[in-house]
Amino acid sequence: MTAPNPTLTVRWTELSDPLVRPLLDELAFEYATRYQGILAVDDIRAELEHYPAHEFASPDGGLVLLLEDGVPVAGGAFRRRVEPELGDPDRRPRAEGRDEAGVPTVPTAELKRIWTHHAHRRRGLASRVVVELEQRAAALGYPRLYLTTGPRQPEAVGLYLRTGYTPLFDPDAEATGPLPFEKWLEVTP
Repeated sequence: MTAPNPTLTVRWTELSDPLVRPLLDELAFEYATRYQGILAVDDIRAELEHYPAHEFASPDGGLVLLLEDGVPVAGGAFRRRVEPELGDPDRRPRAEGRDEAGVPTVPTAELKRIWTHHAHRRRGLASRVVVELEQRAAALGYPRLYLTTGPRQPEAVGLYLRTGYTPLFDPDAEATGPLPFEKWLEVTP
C-alpha cells in the first residue's frame, strides 16, 4: 500500500507566527554546526534577530512558508535592502543598481532565511521558496534582488546559481566571507 501524497500549501505570514519558529531554530542549529569554531552561538542568534520583524512584513517585505499537511517544511523571507552591499562591481551584469559605496540605487529586495527542514531536503522545496519570494517581490515592484550566503553552504550557492543569480564574487577563488548574489527581475509597471 502506498502512502498518500502529502498536500503542499504556500502560506504568507509574519515572523511572529509560531509555525516560523521551528525553521529558525533549525537554521540556527545548522549555522552552529557548519560554522563551529568561527561563529559563536551568540553571534548566530544576533544575526537571526538582527532585523526587526516588521521588515519582513508588508508593505516592503514578506515571509513565506511551505506547509506539508499543515507542518512547515521550508520557508524564506525578503526585506527592502537599504544598507551598503558586498560584491565586486566588475561582476555585476548591469551597471546600475548600486552607487560607489554599495548602497542600492534601485528598489532592491534582500532574500533572507531561505531554509528547508533537514527531513525534507532534495525535493526542490528551496527552489519553490525562491520562486515564491521572487514572484512576491516582483509584484511589489522590486526590479532587483540581492542576497548573501556563507562559504560553508555549497548547497545554497548551487541553488542560487541554478535559479539564475549572478555571483558578485569570484566563484573560482577560495571564499572566506559572505558570498553576495544579485538577480534582476522582469517587473511590469
